[in-house]
Amino acid sequence: MFGSKIKKIISVTLITVFMMLPLAGCSEDEVKKIPAAYGSYGADFARELAASYPYRKAYSGQETAAGEMIKLELSSLGYEVEEQPFTNEEGETSRNLIVHVEGKGFMGETEEGSGEYTEIRKSVLIGAHYDSAFGADDMPEEGDYTYDGISDNASGVGCVMTIAKRISEYQDIGFDVTIVFFGAGHDDFAGARAYYASMTPDERESTEVMYCIESIYGGDKVYANAGMNSLDLSQKYQMRRKLYQAYDVAYDSELASTNGFSLLYNESGIVTDLNEDGQNDVYREVSVNRSDYVVFDSANIPIVFFDSGDYFFTSLDETKETKNLNLQEFGGAIRGTLLDSSEVLDSILVTEEQDVLEIRINNIAYVILESMLKGSDFGMTHEEYEYMLANPTEPSESEESGESVSESTSAASSAAEG
Repeated sequence: MFGSKIKKIISVTLITVFMMLPLAGCSEDEVKKIPAAYGSYGADFARELAASYPYRKAYSGQETAAGEMIKLELSSLGYEVEEQPFTNEEGETSRNLIVHVEGKGFMGETEEGSGEYTEIRKSVLIGAHYDSAFGADDMPEEGDYTYDGISDNASGVGCVMTIAKRISEYQDIGFDVTIVFFGAGHDDFAGARAYYASMTPDERESTEVMYCIESIYGGDKVYANAGMNSLDLSQKYQMRRKLYQAYDVAYDSELASTNGFSLLYNESGIVTDLNEDGQNDVYREVSVNRSDYVVFDSANIPIVFFDSGDYFFTSLDETKETKNLNLQEFGGAIRGTLLDSSEVLDSILVTEEQDVLEIRINNIAYVILESMLKGSDFGMTHEEYEYMLANPTEPSESEESGESVSESTSAASSAAEG
């Protein structure tokens, strides 16, 4: 009887081994996890939001209902949702919806060059507004329009919701992450202004970057850009470093070849006064498309802004979101026009082979999540700190190559700026 049990165990073991053989024969590249394989969750949520509340104009009943839909979804993901109401000068009320994800923290030097370290907290803010440009009363009596604000900004909401759903898979993020769905974005970014006003000085100081997502569906290409604060040459690289990290993620993860997703940055090179300071600037790696990020940009916080369009023109007046001949009713503009419609855009941009909305939502979410793993500019992760303690005399890669940290940073800056 004992021998029969042994035979049964061996038999089961052999079956298990044979079942695992195909996996064992695969190379590391063959079993490599596909980046941004997040399914249709974010695109589905964006389309449902747009279809359910197409006229979610700031301070409207539909905006309130859209906010409730977002709150319920966040609650279903296990979050405690903080509601932050605010009121405009006319007494109209909207609200921001906020969730917090605690990170592992970082170790920073108590004093530069001291060699003594203490735990520090650094934070990341990720946001998108959920209101739309038009309300029901703004719809023309004539014309067969099916406006629902899918690009501006249900698409951004779907991307941020994807991040909220997937961030639990990233256990090694050091940053404390705050995710905000801003109300009344179309009222001069009122939700973002209310949120910034509520931040304490320490919260503002600890915010290392603000990621902003808007109108990522309707345009021909997807861009990431830094803020106007990076036009100040004295802090250009400092304010664009997080932007370069986003490009690194997209490039290193081979998103273009793997997922058909290209993340571009503006290289038009148009010379004009972009920030209205009386000085001409080069239109590169920044955007004149304004969104909730402008509040944080103005406060000199580094930002990374994702949107879609086509920036490659010889003058700002020529710039448009799309050159698609089927979308030229408003001069190639989608956001803020009646062509911002799921029915219109899906009929043109979705095929049996690919869903542009799903691809863009998932890959931007992935870029942001992976960028946060690159760590803080002001400290090291706990794992890096423990490794340093265990290897006190081991030189860094830059020291081994004879290159100083400042030289390495300068080289990276030059390479990124072309």
